[in-house]
Amino acid sequence: MFHAKITSYPTGKGGSDLYSCQELINKLLHFYFKDPKTKINSDAVLIMSEMLKIFVVEAAVRACKQATTEDLECVDIEHFEKILPQLVGNT
Repeated sequence: MFHAKITSYPTGKGGSDLYSCQELINKLLHFYFKDPKTKINSDAVLIMSEMLKIFVVEAAVRACKQATTEDLECVDIEHFEKILPQLVGNT
């Protein structure tokens, strides 16, 4: 059986990785606002960062399961493409 392990992601323990992640989330959120003066609360950015992290981990786990179902040990973009409708579906 194939097992995947997420080896690193921003943890917020004194590293600049978390700040970079939050800055990226802030910029992504502003990209979709019509008014460039719109401000986003730092707590909202933290919540969105956590939600995005969960989304990415869930996508990785599902892609790993898809590869395992196909008796493969390497996860490829095709596995992600197969599970993508599950992640963005309206069910």
